[in-house]
Amino acid sequence: MTASLAETEARLADLATTRKVIAELAPAGGQPAPPETNTAYQAIVNTFNQHPDQEFRARELHELLGMPTDEASVNITRSRLGRLTRQGFLTQPGRGRYRKRT
Repeated sequence: MTASLAETEARLADLATTRKVIAELAPAGGQPAPPETNTAYQAIVNTFNQHPDQEFRARELHELLGMPTDEASVNITRSRLGRLTRQGFLTQPGRGRYRKRT
C-alpha cells in the first residue's frame, strides 16, 4: 500500500509539472497565438548586424529589444538562434551565447 501511494504521488507530481508547462506554452485567454511574423526574426538579425563583435544570450536579446522575457518567448528565440547558427550566420563561442560569424 505504501509503494502504491508513493507511485501515485510521483505521478501526481508529474501531472502538476505537465500542467504548468502547458499553461506557460498556451496563449493567454485561450485565444490562438498570432501567426509568426518576420518582424522579431528580423530584429534579432539586425541586432547582430549592428553589434557584430558582441556575444548575446537569448534573454539579453529580449531585454535589449524590449521583447517579452517569459520562458516560452525566450525559448522561441533560442530556436531562431539555433536556426541562424545552422545556417552559418551565427557562431556559438560558448554555451547559450551567440555571435555573428565574421
